[in-house]
Amino acid sequence: MLRKKGYIFTNKEHPKKGIMSTILGMLANITLGTAVYFSYLSDGAPSDRNTAAALLAVVYMTAGLVLGVWSTTEKEKFKLFIVLGIFLNILAFGMLSLILFAGAYVE
Repeated sequence: MLRKKGYIFTNKEHPKKGIMSTILGMLANITLGTAVYFSYLSDGAPSDRNTAAALLAVVYMTAGLVLGVWSTTEKEKFKLFIVLGIFLNILAFGMLSLILFAGAYVE
């Protein structure tokens, strides 16, 4: 007999920690991007504002990465925002590493 395909209902939901991790990852990337842009506009002159923005981005990405990894332990949850949050925070960490590496070797 042919079986009719139907809908599968689930009680899964997106974890709040994963959503917050994604938001913090976006904030970290936007903060680093604006700091690089304003540094470019000032011809690379060092600024306390850009340094403070980079430090704030480090706080965002660290908190976001911790929340993302912490939310992987939750059972019966969707994984979209968890994976996206971890990816965005690692991307921000990579951007900051690239900025620091370029600043050390480019004159």
